[in-house]
Amino acid sequence: MRRAGVIATLVTLLVALSASVALAATVISPANAPSGTHLQAGTTGCDVGTDGLTVTCTAYELAGVGNTNADVLLSATYSGVVDCRNHGGNIVESHETTFSAEDGETVRSSRNGRLRVGAQEVSPDLDLAEPCPNPNWTPEFHAGSPTLDSFTYTLTFAGFSSPYITITGP
Repeated sequence: MRRAGVIATLVTLLVALSASVALAATVISPANAPSGTHLQAGTTGCDVGTDGLTVTCTAYELAGVGNTNADVLLSATYSGVVDCRNHGGNIVESHETTFSAEDGETVRSSRNGRLRVGAQEVSPDLDLAEPCPNPNWTPEFHAGSPTLDSFTYTLTFAGFSSPYITITGP
């Protein structure tokens, strides 16, 4: 009986860990790319760092794209509480805020119809959050803030209106 309890506990733990790893969803839409586009090297994917805030998407290479360039965009949405501290060191006001961070670039195809896509990364920046109403107050995140609400990574080829690769999470 004791062995069955240990096995049940381990299975439950394994399921929980599997669920936490599979939080990002990847969609590849071949209709939104030049004919023959395929993954040549690397893997497409995004991970949330151990801080729970930094999102990093991997570098990879596509082939079969001809002379078609692409736009890559990683956007993350955060929410949190901002404390406004006066010059005396006291918190004068706290307010909730939402903000986003982005990283992106236009990737140019190289010879032989290849497209080398570099890694993208975003993390929260207090300067992106809502400022304090008094410019003499210093904004700082409240303990436990901010939190990552969602992220979206897209690769969209020039001449196409929808993304070829979309990764969403967490």
